[in-house]
Amino acid sequence: MSTRREFVRGVAAVGGLAAVSGIHVPLAVGATAPGAGANGPFTLPPLPYAYDALEPYMDAETVKLHHDKHQQAYVNGLNAAVAALANARASGDYALIKHWEREAAFNGSGAFLHEMFWTNMAGAKAGGGGEPTGELMDRIRKDFGSYEAFTKQFSAATIAVEASGWGILAWQPQGRQLVILQAEKHQNLTQWGVTPLLVCDVWEHAYYLKYQNRRADFVKAWWNLVNWKDVAERFDRIAG
Repeated sequence: MSTRREFVRGVAAVGGLAAVSGIHVPLAVGATAPGAGANGPFTLPPLPYAYDALEPYMDAETVKLHHDKHQQAYVNGLNAAVAALANARASGDYALIKHWEREAAFNGSGAFLHEMFWTNMAGAKAGGGGEPTGELMDRIRKDFGSYEAFTKQFSAATIAVEASGWGILAWQPQGRQLVILQAEKHQNLTQWGVTPLLVCDVWEHAYYLKYQNRRADFVKAWWNLVNWKDVAERFDRIAG
């Protein structure tokens, strides 16, 4: 998804996001890692479906603006941070290091999480909604007691994100368990070393055109779009 389709399918697949925000995000199944030392420039990956594919739960105008404008801004911000850090290394001038490291964490995490967000969803005709099956469902029941308990906790955590951020289901290798996390902005409140499997964006630009300030209604509707096949493939890859 970068100049060599490396953006998240490569950088994050080999732990790129861990270097930016403390969480490791593998992207599309079957993705290849970038060559050593690849630093972009990064480009916006295409949506895996048409703008209206998530109707009626997510409207086409929101999807278009979200992907083409907001996600593009994170890609641009990441490129700017990468270039500024390269210039700092070349010049030996680190006066703005705090600023550019923060920009790399914020924009890199925003860009990486958004690619997962789109592939984590599918329209009804493409298998969105329903419930997980197999080993993923078994693990959810083991770690949360039941699927219902999991969805209630995930929804509550996501709705309660302060200001802007994400709800995240992640694999925690230290405890070999699934955990539910909040991420304020894109990078705060995460845990080092976890691998996100399922993410729900609750920045207002994700839902405001259709749901206005009714974040809870958006999260409720979002469950109808979850692409459990994508989540299960991520789980099998990281926890198998």
